[in-house]
Amino acid sequence: MGGIETHVAEVARRLVERGEFDVTVLATDRSGRLPRDEVRDGVRVLRRRSWPAEKDFYFAPGVGRVVARGPWDLVHVQGVHTLVPPLAMAAARAARTPYVLTFHSGGHSSEARRNVRSTQWRVLAPLLRRADHLIAVSRFERAHFSAATGIDQSHFTVVPNGGALPPVPQDVVRRPGRLVSSGRLERYKGHHRAIEALPLIRQRVPGADLVILGSGGYEEQLRSLADRMGVGHAVEIRSLPPTDRSAMARELGRASVMAALSTYEAHPVGIMEALTLGLPVVGFDVAGTGDLVADGLVTGIPEDAPNVVVADVLSAALEDADRGLEPRQPQALELPTWETTTDGVAEVYRRVLAQRGRP
Repeated sequence: MGGIETHVAEVARRLVERGEFDVTVLATDRSGRLPRDEVRDGVRVLRRRSWPAEKDFYFAPGVGRVVARGPWDLVHVQGVHTLVPPLAMAAARAARTPYVLTFHSGGHSSEARRNVRSTQWRVLAPLLRRADHLIAVSRFERAHFSAATGIDQSHFTVVPNGGALPPVPQDVVRRPGRLVSSGRLERYKGHHRAIEALPLIRQRVPGADLVILGSGGYEEQLRSLADRMGVGHAVEIRSLPPTDRSAMARELGRASVMAALSTYEAHPVGIMEALTLGLPVVGFDVAGTGDLVADGLVTGIPEDAPNVVVADVLSAALEDADRGLEPRQPQALELPTWETTTDGVAEVYRRVLAQRGRP
């Protein structure tokens, strides 16, 4: 379960609880083992088989049939990267059903895949122009896709992701000098930049360590890098069940600083969760994380900063955080929540349905 899945789960449940909209979630199933039709948290979930099972550009022909044949007043397409969104948009257009799209854009570790993104957006532009409305999860994403597709920014609404975790249990003790880096184990997520900085950090903050929370194919390379840098004993890599939010709250509660060194996040849910718990965040001033830097919520570092600069900023953040070890309280900041996210999505629905003359 990644950022898109978290967003859909949090917003769909709240929309249903409010009673204004009848919501069905149509999802893909790459395993072929999940129920085709069930109710979860009050939300009806339909699943259709997708192929291939191990790639991120999968195709799900059954999605188009459900979109085209269902009694929907509005179709909301979540995400833009795979072959499923254009299929869903084309099916909605063929059925003359209003549709909106939230981009939920992300990075990629493959340079070749990154290089074709601009072409991909141009190919999708005709379907995006015909959308009744487009939702960006950050100011960066709105500007980026407006420029990439030639669609005026007035056709976009910014609805940021929320961030919510259970409170940190009282028995959780923060460990001085602990950094946490959270996210899939892919190169663009930047976990390796935290490992590369750690030897320099430990010169200034003796005993500093790093916990990486995530799973993925880059794990072996990260462990090898930690050993080569001489900090294998100070780097721990483990994954948490994605639905166990209490476990994530515990892990963040034990840390002093989050290192968010990804080179591309549209609007990072993981950072939002850290901020709501009062955990200081240091991140690259790029993409959606850059919006949070501009808002004063994240300490920013240039994306091309050398390891010594990354180490200096993280060391300073650790020293500031560890001057007093009293239990942290959530920061009194005007942060987006899943309630405000749901408010923004619901307002887009109302506007589109009113324009289309639908109840």
